[in-house]
Amino acid sequence: MIRVLRPRVLAAAVAAAFALAAGGGTATAAEQRPVETNFTVGFLKGFLQPGKAADGANDWGCRPGAAHPAPVVLVHGTFENQNDNWGGAAPLLANNGYCVFSFNYGAADGNPIQGTGPVAQSAGQLAAFVDRVRAATGAAKVDLVGHSQGGMMPRYYLKYLGGAAKVNALVGIAPSNHGTTLDGIATLASTLGLLEPANAFLLGPACPACVDQEVGSPFITDLNSGGDTVPGVRYTVIATKFDEVVTPYTSGFLDGPGVTNITLQDACPLDAADHTEIAYDPITLTHVLNALDPAHPRPVPCKVVLPLTGPIV
Repeated sequence: MIRVLRPRVLAAAVAAAFALAAGGGTATAAEQRPVETNFTVGFLKGFLQPGKAADGANDWGCRPGAAHPAPVVLVHGTFENQNDNWGGAAPLLANNGYCVFSFNYGAADGNPIQGTGPVAQSAGQLAAFVDRVRAATGAAKVDLVGHSQGGMMPRYYLKYLGGAAKVNALVGIAPSNHGTTLDGIATLASTLGLLEPANAFLLGPACPACVDQEVGSPFITDLNSGGDTVPGVRYTVIATKFDEVVTPYTSGFLDGPGVTNITLQDACPLDAADHTEIAYDPITLTHVLNALDPAHPRPVPCKVVLPLTGPIV
């Protein structure tokens, strides 16, 4: 005799099966979190709450499942924080069964403007946080997803602080891998309403990370000496032709084994995401999912995406 499940029972069974497939501690189909795709909205929601992780991140009871055994650590950019930078990525990754974690670095606790301290010191903070995540989850390695400085700074951790043995993949979103101009950093500050470009000379004392990220700085020169990559780590760089901060945008690309460099407009000419919107852009976020799980690639969507405000639809 064939037993027919009632709709409510069937729905519960499907949800349970989804949870089992995704692994322990992950979201079920009934717990999907809203994913923000508008940078301006996400920034305004998160800027004044830097101590709070974006929705989906920092569930310290999360245990990675077989489908996604590596927890994802999100690394924010210069002048940003763990909340205002990841209102798109954190819930999306959690919805897709990842254990997701984020932290602040490079400034005092409670300061909404993070990521301004010396990059080498910030890499030490990343090292400590990765160890905390590994201890809590039992995972041998993590994956790192970083925006701007957050896509470059982990390379110091990988190269000098033993991170290569603890990291499976690094995904950089508009990373400052080979530096940028001081004008570009001042542009970012002005875009966020933090500093007028005319006062760019103040960035040095107030923002050592800004000086470290200048083209040709001692930090950037040392970081890239001997090659861009270290063995055993898979690298993905996602860049936009409309980046007004990391200029030229190709300076974010890496050279070496295990590297994939992606320009958003190659797959979608309609995507005009700038340096800030790129971390919220649904096209970028699809590339992130594919970089973290290359065995199960998803079709990359194409739609009109505007600077600062995201998709039109």
